Amino acid sequence: MIHSRLQSCTLTAGYFAYLLAGALIFQVLENNTGREEEQPTVLRMKEDFLKNFTRLSPAEVEAFLENLMEAVRRGMYPVRNKISDERMKWDFSNSFFFVGTVLSTIGYGNLSPKTAGGQLFCVVFALFGIPLNIVFLQHIGKILSMLCERLAKWLYRKGIKKKTTWYLTLLFFLVAGILVFLCLPSAVFREMEGWTYNEAIYFAFITLSTIGFGDFVIGRKHGKDYFPGYQILVAIWAIFGLAWIALLFSLLTTLLEDPEEKPITEYLQVKTAVRKKEKFRKGFNSFSAYRCTCQI
Repeated sequence: MIHSRLQSCTLTAGYFAYLLAGALIFQVLENNTGREEEQPTVLRMKEDFLKNFTRLSPAEVEAFLENLMEAVRRGMYPVRNKISDERMKWDFSNSFFFVGTVLSTIGYGNLSPKTAGGQLFCVVFALFGIPLNIVFLQHIGKILSMLCERLAKWLYRKGIKKKTTWYLTLLFFLVAGILVFLCLPSAVFREMEGWTYNEAIYFAFITLSTIGFGDFVIGRKHGKDYFPGYQILVAIWAIFGLAWIALLFSLLTTLLEDPEEKPITEYLQVKTAVRKKEKFRKGFNSFSAYRCTCQI
């Protein structure tokens, strides 16, 4: 037990240390990547277009659009008389959120490294980080399975049938997970992002299922002052939510593949084994007594 807890603490500490180190490195590599020097050029390009757009040829309009798309790709949004770069800045919160989406393979696409060093580091970081993320999620899944096991055993001891116990455990796991990882976070997203509740639920599920379309992403509302650590908390929510939904998909897959199977027996295998040992011990004692009687 002590060894298991120590292993859990070590894995958790190592995982989050890896996330923190990655966020700090990306912040250093991608923050102030030369966009300040390019901003005057982008603003002049926009001013020239507004002054002369009625006299521009189709080829010149095409060139302007290509330059504008390149500026947006590099994270510069020429709005009014300044460059709006708030949605793409690499502060620690955004960097932590980015590394969380990298390791979880969600990949919204709204934030990505632009420098050669950042892109190369992203490859190395993901190469070792994704397997680490899988191991960590499996560990979280084991903890959730253990909680389900305890609930199933408690229900079984109350006299509930095995099959009913399995469905009740699955129902509790489903409802509790929906409340904790979908309903409550969606209420927060609706308040913080100005979305409808349907959009917030949609974002939460698309995120936890790692589909990650990128049509809804947190922290992008222009002019909104988010509280410090908002993106970090969302990244942590996504990590633990991934473990829940992965285990849920696994349980549902097992149920669909063989609906007649009784997975609850796996939860009760310890109890069943103890019963078998007790029966074997009683049988062995009876047989020994019988042999002694025969010898006398």
